[in-house]
Amino acid sequence: MSVYNDAAAFRKSAFGSLVSKAYTPLAVETKVLFNVSDLCIITAIFGVVTTRISVAGTSKLQFNPTLASAVTTDLVAATDLGTTDTEVGSLLSFDGIRASSIQYVGAAGGGGVPMLQRPIAVPAGAIEQVNATGADGGITWYLTYVAVTDGATIAAA
Repeated sequence: MSVYNDAAAFRKSAFGSLVSKAYTPLAVETKVLFNVSDLCIITAIFGVVTTRISVAGTSKLQFNPTLASAVTTDLVAATDLGTTDTEVGSLLSFDGIRASSIQYVGAAGGGGVPMLQRPIAVPAGAIEQVNATGADGGITWYLTYVAVTDGATIAAA
C-alpha cells in the first residue's frame, strides 16, 4: 500500500479535518471566519499573521449559534495584538478557556504557542473574529475538527 501524504493522513487521524480562512485586511468589525453546519468538535485552532499588525486594537474569537434562543459566547477573551507590533509569521493561539487571552509569539522570537487544552463542542452557527478597536494587518486562521453528526462540516466563510 502506498502512502502519498503522510502528514495529511496523520493530521486527520490525530486532529480531524482541516479548514483555513485568510482574513486580510483586518477591520473594525465582526467577521465570520467559519460556518458550522451541525454538531462538531473543534480539536485545534490557531492563526498565522500574514500582514504585520501594528495598530493598537483588540481582537477575539466568538461562536454565534444559529439557534435563535442561544447566546453568542466568547471562545477567547479580547486581546491587544497591535500595541507591540505582531510581525508576519507570528503564531496566535489560545488554550480553550474563555477568560484566557490570545497567546502569541513573534516571528523573530521563535518558539511556538500552546494549543487547546480541551476540545470545544459547537452546534450549527458561525465562528467569528471581533475587532473592537483599531485594526490592521492580516491573519490566516487554521481549524481542525471532527464531525459528531453525520455530514456535519466546518467551512471557511
